[in-house]
Order: sequence, then C-alpha cells, then structure tokens
Amino acid sequence: MTETKTKKYTEAVGRRKTSTARVRIHEAAKVSFIVNGKDAREYFQTEESRRLVLGPTVNLGTTTKWHIEAKVSGGGPHSQAEAVRHGLARALSANNIEFRPKMKSLGYLRRDPRAKERRKFGLKKARKAPQWSKR
Repeated sequence: MTETKTKKYTEAVGRRKTSTARVRIHEAAKVSFIVNGKDAREYFQTEESRRLVLGPTVNLGTTTKWHIEAKVSGGGPHSQAEAVRHGLARALSANNIEFRPKMKSLGYLRRDPRAKERRKFGLKKARKAPQWSKR
C-alpha cells in the first residue's frame, strides 16, 4: 500500500499483447471506475469488454466498494480490457491476500503471453513463404 497526501492505494501493472495497464485501487464510499480519465462504461464501449474488466470485482463477492483508476496504453480495445483485468486482479490480491486463491482459480492472475510473431526476412508474414515455382 502506498500513501498519497491522504488516501492509501494499491497499485499493480497488468499486461496483454502490447497493452500495458497501471491500475490503482482504494476503498471508497461509492464505486467508481475511471480509465484514462473517462468512465469505464464510456471507454470500453462493448458489453464484452465491460464484462472482462469488471470480472475480478464481480466474482469476488465482497461488499467492499472500490475507487479504481487505470491508465492504459498500447494495443487494441480487447487487449486493453484484458490488461486492465490483469492489473485489477493483481491489485486486489495485493491489497487483500485472501482474494488470491479465488483470483488464481479464475485465471485472472495469469499473464497471457501470446503475441504476434515477428516477420522474418524473405517471407511475406511470420511464416508464410512466397509461392514456390519449379522454373
């Protein structure tokens, strides 16, 4: 836990593909979720992205209300949503060690390492070779 002027917060980093999310949480009187200065509902426009992002808080089943702030950069909208989910799960489990087993069983603490493979010299894409001709 780190202290700003008066509020204590827990910070964690979440990653997915080329997206990176820095998530800060602290207990509050009412629930609020801000991503890059906008409300999370405004920032993540699809219902699937919103469900992804809110997964860790919904599945915990606690009565604690959180003020969540996230700064996300890189990647696309889906990748950013997964990065925020990863960061939020890490922050929640760092804040309260009792949340860790539940988060781990749901797979929220695992960083998904899959990313696009680099293009190699002489090939059209990472593995696609130009059409072969005998003569």
